[in-house]
Amino acid sequence: MKIDLHIHSDASDGTYAPRRLLEMACDARLGAAAITDHDTVDGVRAALAHGIPASLRFLTGIEISAAPPEAFPLGGSFHLLGYGFRPDDPELNRTLTVLQEARRNRNPRIIAQLNRMGIDLTAAELADRFDADAQLGRPHIAQLMVDRGAAASIDDAFDRYLGKGRPAFVDKYRIPCADAIRMIQDAGGVAVLAHPGLLSLPKGIGVPDIVETLVGQGLHGIETEYPEHAPAQRKAYRDLARRYDLLMTGGSDFHGDVKPEIRIGTGGGDLAIPFRYYEKIVQRLDRGPAKPASPSPGDGAGAPAIAPRP
Repeated sequence: MKIDLHIHSDASDGTYAPRRLLEMACDARLGAAAITDHDTVDGVRAALAHGIPASLRFLTGIEISAAPPEAFPLGGSFHLLGYGFRPDDPELNRTLTVLQEARRNRNPRIIAQLNRMGIDLTAAELADRFDADAQLGRPHIAQLMVDRGAAASIDDAFDRYLGKGRPAFVDKYRIPCADAIRMIQDAGGVAVLAHPGLLSLPKGIGVPDIVETLVGQGLHGIETEYPEHAPAQRKAYRDLARRYDLLMTGGSDFHGDVKPEIRIGTGGGDLAIPFRYYEKIVQRLDRGPAKPASPSPGDGAGAPAIAPRP
């Protein structure tokens, strides 16, 4: 059995409802899955309320937009994944409310920038086009631009207008990564560095440098398997995880129609994330997510008995 621990629903910037994602995971014969929406657990709650199919193991999940460690002035996005936490944790939900408000406040500023460039969009149109209760963001604005003929594709909208350094880019508040790791851990979960291969690193700084710092802050794992990681990168990240006795995770980053080339479970076609990764996460959760303290030569082998985990 294979797994997919990086899936987005329409509660953030995906296009499918959580119920449909569960059906798709079963159709793909996945053994385990996690919905990891951006800065919200609404999709997780919806999946749990619907009921998890008996054939599928399910982890609560989230993808948090965090600020990188202060010593590393990284470009681009820096994301942490959380797994196995309590979705009703009060501190987690208070923090997510702040992040969601920052995301909502960003959209009108982006639209105002686009208006100044002659692209006639409004916040009301954005809410009408998509579910106003979802976490609307740049991918939704990009899709609206495509609908209106202002961009040829979502990638085109980001490349010309919405990406970092482009004329309509507006930055937003991000929780410090150490606080995000602590928040996930305090809610009973484990924190994982998302898609390290996508980090925009300055010269002289490598992923091992980032990971060493994050381990000191309590990091529990690395997303080693990801569609845009080359085989050599995947191996390097696995070696790094073994060095620090970190969990290995992986996922497709499925968004539905927003990224039609990505499929649940297989990404662009070559992902094959082993079920033992899920087993190791459950094992770590069951014994409590203790902070890794030092490099370890162990390879994290071994598989515990598992059970469905809400």
